[in-house]
Amino acid sequence: MSVDTQAPESAARLRSLLLQRVARARSGAPDVPSPCVSVCRMNADRGFCEGCFRSIDEIRVWSRADDAQKRIIWERLLLRAG
Repeated sequence: MSVDTQAPESAARLRSLLLQRVARARSGAPDVPSPCVSVCRMNADRGFCEGCFRSIDEIRVWSRADDAQKRIIWERLLLRAG
């Protein structure tokens, strides 16, 4: 995963936060964690958040989504993150 606009230490911190959350999201446990890492900037060229890699539509539906839908969003954002 790379975050072009972040300093290397910030990119490493974001990567670490996402990896912690993805492990929990993939565990099958209830209450799938939000991928939000409090870096809320939409990338106009790519159409997703530079912090969590979700699209605006995925961000919008997150709070109403069930765990299965949240896991689908996680898989999509992980593909974007690389």
